[in-house]
Amino acid sequence: MKDMFDKLSADCSKLTTKSYSTSFSLGILFLNKKLRNPIYSIYGFVRLADEIVDSFHDYDKEYLLEKFRTDCLEAIAHGISLNPVLNSFQQVVNEFKIEMELIELFLESMKMDLKRTEYTLETFDQYILGSAQVVGLMCLRVFTNGDEVTYEKLKHSAMKLGSAFQKINFLRDLKADYQNLSRNYFPNLDLSKFTNAEKLLIEQDIEQDFKEGLEGIKRLPSTSGSGVYLAYIYYKKLFNKIKKCNAEKVMSERIRISNRQKFGLMFDSMLRYKMNAI
Repeated sequence: MKDMFDKLSADCSKLTTKSYSTSFSLGILFLNKKLRNPIYSIYGFVRLADEIVDSFHDYDKEYLLEKFRTDCLEAIAHGISLNPVLNSFQQVVNEFKIEMELIELFLESMKMDLKRTEYTLETFDQYILGSAQVVGLMCLRVFTNGDEVTYEKLKHSAMKLGSAFQKINFLRDLKADYQNLSRNYFPNLDLSKFTNAEKLLIEQDIEQDFKEGLEGIKRLPSTSGSGVYLAYIYYKKLFNKIKKCNAEKVMSERIRISNRQKFGLMFDSMLRYKMNAI
């Protein structure tokens, strides 16, 4: 009967992904069918942790995050959790041999969000590693499915792609993070005086991450390459839209891509990938 609970758990992670992210949901649809539930499970886990630190303001977030961490580690150790999202996540961790170090680094970055409001170069790199790069590595474990040689070859690119995505999220959410959560992720930056020159420096950094990330996408197995490429195309479109805005606009509104545009990008990326024109 546990098969029924495991299916329910996978469905919960899938619903979590679809509820919170249209772009990632579309990208997952382009993955091989066998890879979809594992990636839904990783996203569901990441999303719940993120919600604790970003949304549950009327509750003891420090307690909730530590409880989430404990429940997660116990689920992995025992091979089961009554929390459906953690149950589906532990299956992926155990099946694809995802390192505990990656999970601990991610949870530590979430812990940083509980207290830190400004970042140095060192702590910024630490946060990017834990919140984005290790998530890319978790997904890469699924994509390479035990092929250690391919994993090691693509590891750097996966980390760079995750870094690019996260930094774009920071730019997109600059207003909300600064005004609502009192957060400023970018180091040595006074957001009360955010300038176009400072914005350009951030964009140049993201461009380099994108370049190195794309090299890895080109070498991914066909079972995962098209889905990851769609996510890349979506973020590239969002990034280009942000680049066209001045610093004042980025600080005053959330730049976004409409669902209609996302569906258009989906077909465009599928065509490019099939024609090997990426």
